[in-house]
Amino acid sequence: MRDLERRLLPGRSLVRLVDGTRHRLGGRLAPRLRVCSFTRNRGQVQVKGFSFSTLLPLFIRDSQNGETDRGDKSFSCGHPVWGLAFGPRPKSAAVAQPAKTSSKGNNSLLLATGLENGVIKIWNVLTGDAVFDLHGHEGVVRDLVFPRNGTLTLISSSRDKTLRIWDLAHKGKKVQVLSGHKDWISCCCVSSDCSMIASVGRFDRMVCLWSLRSYTFIRNLTGGTRKTLYLLSSCDFSPDGALLATAAFSGSSWWIDLWDPYTAEKLATLVDYFEDYGQNQISAIQFSPNGLHLAIVTDDSRALRIWEPGKKGMVMQTKADRDSNGLCCNYHPQGGVVATGTRDGHVRFWRAPRTVPSLCHLCRSILRHSVSTHQMEPLPLPKRILEYLTYRNIPERLRTCCSSEEEEWEG
Repeated sequence: MRDLERRLLPGRSLVRLVDGTRHRLGGRLAPRLRVCSFTRNRGQVQVKGFSFSTLLPLFIRDSQNGETDRGDKSFSCGHPVWGLAFGPRPKSAAVAQPAKTSSKGNNSLLLATGLENGVIKIWNVLTGDAVFDLHGHEGVVRDLVFPRNGTLTLISSSRDKTLRIWDLAHKGKKVQVLSGHKDWISCCCVSSDCSMIASVGRFDRMVCLWSLRSYTFIRNLTGGTRKTLYLLSSCDFSPDGALLATAAFSGSSWWIDLWDPYTAEKLATLVDYFEDYGQNQISAIQFSPNGLHLAIVTDDSRALRIWEPGKKGMVMQTKADRDSNGLCCNYHPQGGVVATGTRDGHVRFWRAPRTVPSLCHLCRSILRHSVSTHQMEPLPLPKRILEYLTYRNIPERLRTCCSSEEEEWEG
């Protein structure tokens, strides 16, 4: 029991999976989190279920025949796997409800896997059967995401410089193609109200916003010309859709920009300068379900950092270890646990800080979920309240050196 209490402390590793292969994580917005690891060399996907309340394997009941199993499944994709996603993601209002798993209809838990040859395979997680394949991409499928409205819609991004929006209800026969990037697309994400898609190009350094309703290009976010070359790696919308975070790195430093997706204004920047020589790559970022924190995965000795936008220093960072080779991260849908995957074959679950949101934050989240910045600005509100509601109360720039735990405010 004493060991269990230690493992429940923030920053402690809860569970560790090791098989010496590369991993990536996928999550579903339900009380249960499924972790999916894949071997890029063999194209084999492993799915495991865990109950984080007991730290024991998660057992799943088949509603057809009443049988239960551990939920562990293995999928042979035939080609190296680069991206994956679980879906459909239930609406946020249903997140706190018990998850029901059915083997038919829209209640089935699906797994989409993006392959090196451009094919996307759709699987039924409960049965382990292949449902159908999606063809169209001419390059590596780098990222996949299901929107949060519970529909059978899948968004994919590829090294062929395009995004595709698939209607899985029609087996992907109805597809929309979004073109505009000049090079590989690293990552894509969808706003909470499912109105916008954001995508980042690794080499063209473009942060593009697209309309998920009209399937058209909205704008490219630019924050001035940087003198040095840099690469974009990740992006994520805040749960209320009022912030877009993008991650980039160059040489021995990385930074995170916070944008207002409605006005294209850059609100704040967190910059890290690594003390040692060599590349310090940031691999992934993700907002916590309540929008208070941002999980950060880098290639240095820290496996995971958690930052509260606007606050000085990190809320949490794991102890220095050997090079973490961080690849990706995923929050549990109800918060409290973050899963990280590494390039050298480790998947870890970390106990994340649980912070009770203030009443101000909850009101802002509810309001901004349905009210854009353009609708907020004309309201006859006091300046400080308006700045808070539009996230303009965040300091513009925070310079930090996470490797030495030294932080310095600028501006």
